Amino acid sequence: MSAASAPRIAPKRSMPIGAEVQAGGGVHFRVSAPKASTIFLCTDGENIAIQKTAEVYAEVFAASARPGSRYGFRLDQDKKLYPDPASRSQPEGVHEASEVIDPSRYRWGDGGWNGPQLAQQIIYELHIGTFTPEGTWAAAARKLPQLAEIGVSLIEMMPVAAFPGRFGWGYDGVDMFAPVRLYGEPDDLRAFIDQAHQHGIGVILDVVYNHLGPDGNYLPCFSEFYLTKKYPNEWGDALNFDGEHSAPVREFFCANAAYWVREFHFDGLRLDATQQIFDDSPEHLVAAVTRSVREAANGRGTIVVAENEPQHTNIVRPREQGGYGLDALWNDDFHHSARVALTGHNEAYFSVYSGSANELLAAARHGFLYQGQFYPWQNKPRGRSMRGIAPEHLVSFIENHDHVANSGRGLRMRDLTSLGRLRAISALMLLTPATPMLFQGQEFATATPFLYFCDHNAELDKAVTKGRREFLLQFPSLKNVELDRPGAVETFRKCILDWTERDENRWAVDLHKDLITLRRNDPVFALQGEAEMDGAVLAQETFVLRFYGRDRGDRLLLVNLGRDFAPAFLPEPLVAPPEGRSWELLWSSEDPRYGGGGMRPVETKGQWNVPGHGAVVLAAR
Repeated sequence: MSAASAPRIAPKRSMPIGAEVQAGGGVHFRVSAPKASTIFLCTDGENIAIQKTAEVYAEVFAASARPGSRYGFRLDQDKKLYPDPASRSQPEGVHEASEVIDPSRYRWGDGGWNGPQLAQQIIYELHIGTFTPEGTWAAAARKLPQLAEIGVSLIEMMPVAAFPGRFGWGYDGVDMFAPVRLYGEPDDLRAFIDQAHQHGIGVILDVVYNHLGPDGNYLPCFSEFYLTKKYPNEWGDALNFDGEHSAPVREFFCANAAYWVREFHFDGLRLDATQQIFDDSPEHLVAAVTRSVREAANGRGTIVVAENEPQHTNIVRPREQGGYGLDALWNDDFHHSARVALTGHNEAYFSVYSGSANELLAAARHGFLYQGQFYPWQNKPRGRSMRGIAPEHLVSFIENHDHVANSGRGLRMRDLTSLGRLRAISALMLLTPATPMLFQGQEFATATPFLYFCDHNAELDKAVTKGRREFLLQFPSLKNVELDRPGAVETFRKCILDWTERDENRWAVDLHKDLITLRRNDPVFALQGEAEMDGAVLAQETFVLRFYGRDRGDRLLLVNLGRDFAPAFLPEPLVAPPEGRSWELLWSSEDPRYGGGGMRPVETKGQWNVPGHGAVVLAAR
């Protein structure tokens, strides 16, 4: 080590690995590279030999390095310059040199932000690259007032860890600490979150801790212990969280979770496909990551959401009850049942759902539909009990990135059903106690499709296209449909939101804004899970939910996905008004402001009128 590179004092670090700018000048570098015998740091024209300080880690201080310096590592006799596994920036892409970043240079303006709590959240999933025509964090920030207007309170940002190519969903990230260059500089991401907080909107980040992308993943060049073949994984080798030398791997991903919260002020994470995070350790990686998020927030509120296909509810149970302590789980059951009800189609993984009034009612009352019973699509039991879990711990949705793209042509729900049914199901999702989530553009009924897109080299592009076709063959209706090629730039461009639709479809904006306002401000709906809720099927496609507001009065939500429902009498106790009161129309999906056909009294002397393809809310007065 040269004298110029020798540290004068112990380095101050916030992470176990990576490049960290020091207060007195220079940069301290630490890397985990047990596979290499010799390691050289290459920066600013210098080649500095790095001394291994332990079996796993090697570190060095470079006095000449500074913010903006480009650097990389040479391992043993390999002439290739490898980017830093913990790089904070890859300005030229995942195959090129890393950049030293000083996160302290950004001046935050969210000092009064205390972080979100789960209650009353309205989540909004977005993909930065297609959210605006510019596809940048700066452009997305300019749309924050429109999200705040309708009542969005928590953005769920699709993955931004650096991935190869010109466009992509982000689930094939390989530089876990580097915000992808396509959307702007790291400080642009900070500014987006800063501005979101000033609009009263939290931001959580979708992260992928179950696999790494196939192109640009150099972690195995530094250590053979990052990946394992011990477990079968849908997307290549699984990550090694419980095998030989797994401690540095666990530390890497826990540090990553803390990094996004500490350095970018994210308000939590959404963990992708947690069923593919394999770990037999005393503390599961999912629980460890959640603990890291809480600790990094230093008292601020945080929200950690998981996607978990088998519906293991222990994920959201408290740690003292043997759970992992997360806040919420995505509820695919609600989506699948709602989609079948809206479209009438139930092929592939929708085949075990009927979309019936009884099924939708069960989803509203009980959350997951499968809580341990046999699941024919997978030929095994699915799910675990929801007993003791409050309804807000499930995230309900009728659109998200996966399921829109899985329609084959990326069609939005407005193009797959009647607008009346869509308004009615939107009311069901936004007024029941589960935490609702919208997908970008849903609030203005966009017709912009959302397709699967990724930009890889020719060989990978061919493999991805083949794999996507094979995956969608589970839907017989798509057998002879020509699919958009994921690697075509035209596929990506088709998915860019057209914001002129927001003015054209003002009815949809008003619909979502009014329902969210009703959810938050009505004295009964605002109780969410604290209010007792019961329900009953009234006809083949009609059901009622009653919300008991105690001294605040009661509410009825009637949903009719069939023809006009007009019985001369209705022998169902749940529709009886409280003693001394009568029902009054509070809200209707058939309001002309939403493009409906008009409203009439719902109940007159025992004669009921619930509009077809509609929903109404009644209040006891």
